[in-house]
Amino acid sequence: MAPPSPTLVWLRDDLRLDDNPALAAACETDAPLIIVYVRESGPTPRPPGGAARWWLHHALAALGSALLARGQRLVLRSGTAANVIPEIARSAGAAGVLFNRRYGPPAAVDSAVESALRTDGVAVTTFKANLLYEPDEIRGPGGPMKVFSAYWRRTESGPPPRSPVAAPVRFPSPVDGIAGEPLESLALLPTTPDWVGGLREAWTPGEEGGRRRLADFVDDGMDGYAAGRDFPAEPRTSRLSPHLRFGEISPFRILASLGVRSGRDAAKFVSELGWREFAWHAFGNHPDMATANLRPDFDAFPWVAPTTADLDAWRKGLTGYPIVDAGMRELWQTGWMHNRVRMIVASFLTKHLLIDWRVGEAWFWDTLVDADPANNPFGWQWVAGSGFDAQPYFRIFNPVLQGEKFDPDGAYVRRFVPELADLPDRFVHHPWDAAPLELQAAGIRLGRDYPEPVIDHAFARQRALAAYAAMRAG
Repeated sequence: MAPPSPTLVWLRDDLRLDDNPALAAACETDAPLIIVYVRESGPTPRPPGGAARWWLHHALAALGSALLARGQRLVLRSGTAANVIPEIARSAGAAGVLFNRRYGPPAAVDSAVESALRTDGVAVTTFKANLLYEPDEIRGPGGPMKVFSAYWRRTESGPPPRSPVAAPVRFPSPVDGIAGEPLESLALLPTTPDWVGGLREAWTPGEEGGRRRLADFVDDGMDGYAAGRDFPAEPRTSRLSPHLRFGEISPFRILASLGVRSGRDAAKFVSELGWREFAWHAFGNHPDMATANLRPDFDAFPWVAPTTADLDAWRKGLTGYPIVDAGMRELWQTGWMHNRVRMIVASFLTKHLLIDWRVGEAWFWDTLVDADPANNPFGWQWVAGSGFDAQPYFRIFNPVLQGEKFDPDGAYVRRFVPELADLPDRFVHHPWDAAPLELQAAGIRLGRDYPEPVIDHAFARQRALAAYAAMRAG
């Protein structure tokens, strides 16, 4: 009897063994198995930024090791997926290809791959894996939904999310003779300079790292989440976002991990998963979300051409506003930023400096380990006022008041802006108001050790409101 034809599983942003429907379905057969990851070239999908590439390298290394321990291997290739996947399938004589679905522009790539495979007579099976609700599953009376509360209520009235699928107990044998590329050839790591020391200290990429972080959060971080999640110095966030971004853990597994937990903290955490789903709902229906305003009226907004000085001050955490600077330095050092502070620094760029949100989105795309094609632009448009269910443009965060409210003792600022470590609490968010002797005692010379504010808040607020009024009048 002839051996069964191989099955190919194509992995993308689903770099895990647990709750991976495509992989689980392939392992249920006795057919030899090929597991492939393609480092895709071209504009679609959007190439990951530098910090995300670092994470991807280590996520692939972790997955490759996990598969080797189970008698399988991860075949790495680079190129155009519509060429690479059918070529591997043909060379191996594969009877079927399985993959988990993607959304937005990458869905067109997947359609091209599927078309080429079906032309070759190869069966294609796809699965829902990385979203609780696919973008087209939740619809309003007029089509895609634009208000989060209504969107989330509609999901709650539908069927509950499925239970997660356990990792395969047994893996079919690998297929011999399928050449792969060494991980290093994908050139995902920075070379000169090596700027990822802080990322290495802060994170453990890979499925096991995601599993441990989830367990730690459920055991120790969930209590007090609803109130504490806005305070960046407190350990009250899950920090699961990069693991979700690369599919090292699934939202179904996260929900299941909560068990019977209820109450305000669990409900708030689940609603944050819902906000992630809402971003993907928008992206699936508006695939140009990273470049086009979701609200077309913002096409007329009078953004200011960024000066090198202003943009550098924001990127480097040298704006003179401590909470803004702490956030931007946390981003550079760790590849991540607390969500409350993300809103503050995005508001500062778009409303204090009047710099187009797309400039900030591009910087976050390059520096965040968790930057994904839906949540990154969706968050920026929400803050800028150009997105769905967005923060009103006239809501302009005062960075001093935000710091005093959410970092009242300055612990977060002192961690990332050590120049201000010795200032009294009452001045840590506005050092320019400290008396000369107090600055001297703290070892600070404003303008030398720490910058003066790049812009006056009252002036910036009035300028932003005038720009918004001009857009509406035009």
